[in-house]
Amino acid sequence: MDAITALHSRNSVNLLTEPGPTRGQLQNIIKAGLRACDHKDLRPWRYLLIEGDARYKLGPLLVAAKAVADGVSVPLELAAKLNNKPFRAPTIIAIAAHITFHPKVPEIEQILSAGASAQMMMTAAHALGVGAIWRSGSPMFTQEMRDGLGFEANDQLIGFLYLGTPKARKELPDLDPADFLRTF
Repeated sequence: MDAITALHSRNSVNLLTEPGPTRGQLQNIIKAGLRACDHKDLRPWRYLLIEGDARYKLGPLLVAAKAVADGVSVPLELAAKLNNKPFRAPTIIAIAAHITFHPKVPEIEQILSAGASAQMMMTAAHALGVGAIWRSGSPMFTQEMRDGLGFEANDQLIGFLYLGTPKARKELPDLDPADFLRTF
């Protein structure tokens, strides 16, 4: 698939199944993320691959982080739902912005670069026929989640990319650029 077609047709796929991306596809997806905009070449992206049995460890971490985010214990029904979330896809990539002090590159630029990296990875996945969806939520932004995943104190989690074989793809609306663009 050529780049313009991939960019114009990419969409999030929330119904994913086995198999996940092959090692070659995964390598290409991550290489695409490494081409995101990067002021002063700080390389502010960090990735963590979660698949197979490692997904069993992510569920309890989601529950613990949700309790921290909400400041209350998690009801049993919600805890069960959170424990199952890692099994919505065979492959998950946690993405963080690695924040480095730089007088010309504020923290927000480094976070946006990590977001751009995630978007590049999603577009690459689509171009390779791999379904992808970016998920986050309040537990994502807790110290509990960051530490539980083994990220550093100066890393800011931005989301999970869920990757797998699409069960179904939704139809995309035809958006007109004129509806979103104005001239100064």
